[in-house]
Amino acid sequence: MLFRETRGYHRRWPQKGAMRTSIATVCLSGTLDQKLVAAHEAGFDGVEVFEPDLVASPRSPEAIRARAEQLGLSLDLYQPFRDFEGVGPELLEQNLRRAAAKFALMNRLGIATMLLCSNVATARSGDEQLAAVQLRQLGDVADRFGVRIAYEALAWGRFVDSYEAAARIVRLADHPRVGLCLDSFHILSKGHDPEAIETIPADSIFFVQMADAPLLSMDVLSWSRHHRLFPGEGGFDLGTFMAHLVRTGYDGPVSLEVFNDTFRQVDPLATAVEARRSLRWLEHVTALSLGSAAGGGAARMSTASLPAVAPPADVNYVELRTGELQELRRLLMQLGFRSHGEHRTKRVELWSHGAARVVIGAPDSEHVQPTVAGIGLSVRDPATALRRAKDLFASEVPRDERPGEEPLLGVRAPDGSEVFFGAEGATEPRWVSEFGIPGHDDPHLIERVDHVNLAQPWQRFDAAVLFFHSVLDLGAEASIDVAAPVGLVRSQVLRSADGILRIALNLVPSGASDDAILPQHIAFASSDVIALARGARERGFEPLDIPGNYYDDVEARYQLEPGLMEELRELNVMYDRDEDGEFLHFYTHPIGTVFLEVVERRGGYAGYGALNAPVRLAAQYEHRRVASQGAPA
Repeated sequence: MLFRETRGYHRRWPQKGAMRTSIATVCLSGTLDQKLVAAHEAGFDGVEVFEPDLVASPRSPEAIRARAEQLGLSLDLYQPFRDFEGVGPELLEQNLRRAAAKFALMNRLGIATMLLCSNVATARSGDEQLAAVQLRQLGDVADRFGVRIAYEALAWGRFVDSYEAAARIVRLADHPRVGLCLDSFHILSKGHDPEAIETIPADSIFFVQMADAPLLSMDVLSWSRHHRLFPGEGGFDLGTFMAHLVRTGYDGPVSLEVFNDTFRQVDPLATAVEARRSLRWLEHVTALSLGSAAGGGAARMSTASLPAVAPPADVNYVELRTGELQELRRLLMQLGFRSHGEHRTKRVELWSHGAARVVIGAPDSEHVQPTVAGIGLSVRDPATALRRAKDLFASEVPRDERPGEEPLLGVRAPDGSEVFFGAEGATEPRWVSEFGIPGHDDPHLIERVDHVNLAQPWQRFDAAVLFFHSVLDLGAEASIDVAAPVGLVRSQVLRSADGILRIALNLVPSGASDDAILPQHIAFASSDVIALARGARERGFEPLDIPGNYYDDVEARYQLEPGLMEELRELNVMYDRDEDGEFLHFYTHPIGTVFLEVVERRGGYAGYGALNAPVRLAAQYEHRRVASQGAPA
């Protein structure tokens, strides 16, 4: 948003690659037609039709087939067909009749492959020979309709719960219409080694479904039904999984089947774009996992890595938008920032302290909450950074540039904030000269931006993780849960390997009221927090008030020198320590939903004061309650 007065949404989808992409309609909200449109708009090659979506659709199978053709989508899979094998003779006959009806329906839809899940409810025997005989009979029925069966081992199958068992049964069935469906969740959630995928003939693998997930300890059925994620958003090693698959010679669809409570409640296009980004990321990590071998001689699926980007050299600036500009100016001045004045052609101001720069301006609408609107990064090659972002389906942000102004290239994150790329090199970015010359030059106790904390709406948290992980090539640290007065806050940090760029994402609890929205903030790195806090106090600064109980607890835990404890209490500076070093930090009062933090890292401390977070959140909540309701403190 920096220096920008125009807005717009521009979508430019890259050319489809050799990997055939597909998505299950169960991943998306809306009607079946809305799901097809979203998949088309996001650039997918095809879809899996989830049976309940078909049953609920007012369109006939022929009309759905025509609609998909109109949108340029293949209908790749009909699913699911359940509880077939391992049953007695009477139930087998019923199952074969049921299957024939579904095969006839598939002919009307123009779908050639059906997903058969391993039996979880009606199987009486785990005899693999019996299962193979029954699958062979099912294959004979499928042959009459010219369709195929992709047999999938569910992680909670009664007798068949591993892909290797499913592969043995398919091999014993020995029918050209019977093959496998490999699902990354069912394989990796059970801890099975995917290496044996390479022993399966490619022509026996009829379909592949991909899903990521957080690494949880819970029953696998609940884990699967509620917590699957798109690739790149969880903890599974999907690059290695896909590398094994590519080496088999498989070249069919790579599809997403993600059961997730959030995805079924939000805009289907936004979810589809997130899903398509995840598959491009999956292709990239697969290419990296394959390395120079490129899959070996059997490989028929080509995978392309993303344009390589070096870690940002620094956080060039952070932009804040607020209607309370005068209060923000006063706060920055108290922290020792210098004003450069207003931009020569745009209605934004620049403030700096050391290499930390803050651009401030009024929001585009009076109804917009104060917010962290954008982050500027100094990168080695802005054009390559932009190309990588657009390869990952990020929308480019148009920017009104006048003659002589420094070009900055930007993209929009899922939460609406923006990331701009500028060229690294000079001690001070060239665009700074587009503002005025600052006045006083106090000692630089602030060195740079340490990290940026972005509060995320509940429906966009995982999308934000994927965006920063893939577009900026940031590593995702393990998420933590922090207790707050508004609920349990999930926090996840993504950072560059050298720690220059740190972005903390906080999940706003669903159902939180408007007055309980979690603040966003910028944290500045200081060489001497105590000196800075004291100087700010002399300029009229009032820090966030930290309760005395907190300092009693710090004194009991760490046994600090009495002089340091007195300074911490006096200046409302918080403290943490680990085996690598110490962490001192203090907070400002929120301005609307934005606040500032100043941190000092001593030694090798790399954390964020996690134990202090509940105290800070409670103090901010109390401050907002008193300010908004006039309640007694």
